[in-house]
Amino acid sequence: MSKGTTIKDALSKWEKDNETKAGEAKEIKLYAQYPPIEKMDASLSTLTNCEKLSLSTNCIEKIANLNGLKNLKILSLGRNNIKNLNGLEAVADTLEQLWISYNNIEKLKGIGVLKKLKVLYMSNNQVKVWDEFQKLAELPLLEDLLFVGNPLEEKHSTEGDWRDQATKRLPKLKKLDGVPVVKEEEEEEEEG
Repeated sequence: MSKGTTIKDALSKWEKDNETKAGEAKEIKLYAQYPPIEKMDASLSTLTNCEKLSLSTNCIEKIANLNGLKNLKILSLGRNNIKNLNGLEAVADTLEQLWISYNNIEKLKGIGVLKKLKVLYMSNNQVKVWDEFQKLAELPLLEDLLFVGNPLEEKHSTEGDWRDQATKRLPKLKKLDGVPVVKEEEEEEEEG
């Protein structure tokens, strides 16, 4: 079996293709590398100016080595083999959007560190229980959530109460699964 592409190799190829230094770039796309990237290695720490990093469609199992990315606002890790959210602490102060659909995430432990997170796309993962979903309430600014295709959502969509249940637990949401959340006015008066 061939060895995966390293971040270092992917970055040097990116630099050639884009004729610019990766460390100076605001947006870096390393998605769908061939052979795929398996590890988020320490080469990532050179991306000090990066605001948007895409590593989607690879074979990454762990979120790691984000400590140098002091300006990171958008992290795209969709279509990988990620099982948990450890490793996000390093970008807790800046990250506004996390795109992590099509992974194997069952537990949301660690998500609460992302105090600036506004957008979370995590469709097609493995979240099964409300206890895990409830951890999203620790995100004070979360307003746009994509959660379709998780066992929890599938079960409650079948039962017809998914949107009610989800928006009750996350009252600040403005958008759920791509559809604006419309609140009834009497609810707002009760809160006020």
